[in-house]
Amino acid sequence: MLGILVFAMLATLVWLAGRYEASQVQSRLERDTADAVSDIRVALTRNLQSLQALNAGEPGDLAWEVEATELLRNRRELVRIEWRDANLRVRTHAQSPYRPVAWDLRLRDGSQSDAGIACANARRLSSPAYSSSYFQPYGDGLGSEMMELCLPLTSGGRTTGFLVATYSLQDMLLNLVAPSLTRNQEASFTEADGTRLAVLGAARRGSRMFMAQQLLDLSGTTLVLRMDAWHSAPSLFPNVLTALVTAMSIALVTVMVVLVRDNRRRLSAERDLADALAFRKAMEDSLVTGLRARDLEGRITYVNPAFCAMVGFSAQELLGQSVTAPYWPPERVEEYRQRQAIRFAGTVPPREGFESEFMRKDGTRFPVLIIEAPLINALGQHTGWMSAFLDISEQRRVEEISRASQERLQATARLATVGEMASLLSHELNQPLAAISSYATGSINLLEASAAAGPEDAPAASAGQLKDVRMAMQHIARQAERAGKVIKSVHDFVRRRDQAREAVQAQQLLDAILPLVSLQARKLGVRVHTSVEAHLPPVLCDRTMVEQVLLNLARNAMQAMDDPSLPRRVLDLRVRRAASNQHSGWVEFAVTDVGTGIAADVAEKLFTPFFTTRTEGMGLGLSLCRTVIEQHGGYLGFAPHEPRGTVFTFTLPAATP
Repeated sequence: MLGILVFAMLATLVWLAGRYEASQVQSRLERDTADAVSDIRVALTRNLQSLQALNAGEPGDLAWEVEATELLRNRRELVRIEWRDANLRVRTHAQSPYRPVAWDLRLRDGSQSDAGIACANARRLSSPAYSSSYFQPYGDGLGSEMMELCLPLTSGGRTTGFLVATYSLQDMLLNLVAPSLTRNQEASFTEADGTRLAVLGAARRGSRMFMAQQLLDLSGTTLVLRMDAWHSAPSLFPNVLTALVTAMSIALVTVMVVLVRDNRRRLSAERDLADALAFRKAMEDSLVTGLRARDLEGRITYVNPAFCAMVGFSAQELLGQSVTAPYWPPERVEEYRQRQAIRFAGTVPPREGFESEFMRKDGTRFPVLIIEAPLINALGQHTGWMSAFLDISEQRRVEEISRASQERLQATARLATVGEMASLLSHELNQPLAAISSYATGSINLLEASAAAGPEDAPAASAGQLKDVRMAMQHIARQAERAGKVIKSVHDFVRRRDQAREAVQAQQLLDAILPLVSLQARKLGVRVHTSVEAHLPPVLCDRTMVEQVLLNLARNAMQAMDDPSLPRRVLDLRVRRAASNQHSGWVEFAVTDVGTGIAADVAEKLFTPFFTTRTEGMGLGLSLCRTVIEQHGGYLGFAPHEPRGTVFTFTLPAATP
C-alpha cells in the first residue's frame, strides 16, 4: 500500500506539473492575443488621425495626392485612399505603390458597395465607420480580404465629403501583428463562425495545440483575432521539484523494501498480540461480574466496565485509589481497612468468597459477594490481588419477595379457606338451625298450651316428662347458640382483616405478584406487559387481599389464553387514575387478555358463587374477588376487549395524605 501511494503521488505530481505548464502556455497566448488586439487598435487610431490630417487646411487635389501617397508608403496596411464629395463621387485618390490592385470603379462608386455602406453609417453616426470585410482580387491573379474605413468631412455642421481608406486584412496582420509573433504562433482574422479571412504564420503542428481569441470591435463591424500556438508535451521531470520528489520517493521505496522482512515479523507479533488483547477485552466487556486488580500497596490498577457500572464510578475515578475506596460506606471504612490489612499480610481468603456491602456513587447501598485470588505475573511473582464481585442485591430482593409472597399466599390461602368454610358453614348450618329453631318454638308452644289448659281438659302428664321436655329445650337452645357463635367467630375473623388496611403504591402490588405471574406465564408462553401511570397516589387497601385479587384475575386471564391457535398471547396489567370520577380519589386496575372472550350465557352467572366452567374449579374465586373489592368500597367488572379478549377492571380508594 505504501508503494502504491508513492507511485500515485509521483504520477499526480507529474500530471499537476504538466497541467501547470499547459496553463502557463495558455495564459501567455491569451496575453499575446490581447496585446495584438491592443496594437491593432492603436494603429487604427493612429491611421485615423493621419487621415484626418490629410484634409486639414483645404489642400488642393495635387497636394492631397502627394500627402496620401506618402501616407500609403508609411502605412503598408492601407492599400487605397479616396477623397469623395458629399454624393460619394470620387474626387481624387491615391493607391499603395507596393501591390497593384485591379479595382472595379463601377462597383466601388455604387451606394450599395462596401464603401457606400460604410459612408452611410458614418453620415448617420457623424463619426468614422468601418465596413464588413470583402474579397478583392489582385492584378496577379491573387486576392485578399479588404475592409473600408469611411471618415466624414464636415464644415459648418454639414458634411462636405468623405475620406475612404481601404485596409488589407493580410497586410494588417503582417505589419501590425507580425512583430510580436513567435515562431510557434499563428495569427488570423476570423468571422464569428470560425471562417478564416486572413492568416499569418504557419505554425507547425505539435502534440499539444493551444488557441486564444479576442474580439476586435470596430464601429460598424467586428472581427475576431485568433492566435494558435503549439507546445511539446512536458517531459517526465518538468521541474526541479518533481525531480526531487521522485528521488525521495525512490529512496523511500528502497528503504521500504529493505524493511519488509523485519516488518512482516513485527506485524505478525503485533497481530497476535492485538488478537489476544481484543479477545480479552471482548471477554471482559461481556462479563456481568465486576473485576478489580490491586497491587501490593493496595492501589487499584484495573477495573472492568461491569465493576464501574456496579459502583457508579468511572475507571479514571477508581484507578490509583489505595487508602479509602470511594465505594466503601463511611461507617464501615475502618472495618474494611482492617480486612484489607489482613489480606495484604498474606492471608488467603476462602475460595467460596465472602459477603460485604458497597455504596454506589449516588449513595445507595447494595450487597456484594467478593471472591479474591492472588495475582501472579509471568515470572511467578506475587504482584497483587484480583477480586471478582457479584451484585447480589437482586438475589436478596427476589428472596425477600419470595419469602413475603409465601407468607402472604399462606395468609391469603388461610383467608380463602376461612371464606370457603364460612360459605360452607352458612350453607350447611342454615337448614339445621332453621329446624332447631322451629322445633324449639313448637315445643315451647306445646308447653304453653298445656300449661294454659285445665286439668280436666288436658291429659295428665307426669312431672318427669315435663322435666325431660324442658331439658331437651335447653339443649336445643344451647346448640343453636353454639352454632351462632361458630358462625359469628368465622365472621369476626374475616372482618378483622378490614382493620389491616395500609397505603400501598400500585407498583408494589404489581411487583408482589409478578414473580408468580411470570412463572405461570413462561409455562403458558404468555408475554406480560405492565403499565403504571406516572405520579399515581398510593391506594388504601388490605394489601394481601388485593394482591390475591390481582393474582386470581391474572391467572384466569392466562388460562383464558391457553389455546395453541392464538397468534400471540399478551397479558396486560395497567394502573391509572379512574376516568369516571371527577376527582383523583380512585385508582383503576385493569387486567386484559387476548383470549377467546366470555360467552353471553356465562357472563350472566360469572360472579355467582360455586359457578365455574372448569372441572377443577370451585367457583369461589371471582365471587371472593368481588367481595374483597366491594368491602374496600370499589367496583369489580368486566367488558369485551377489541379485537378479542376480555378486560377486568376494579377500583380502589386513594390514600389521603
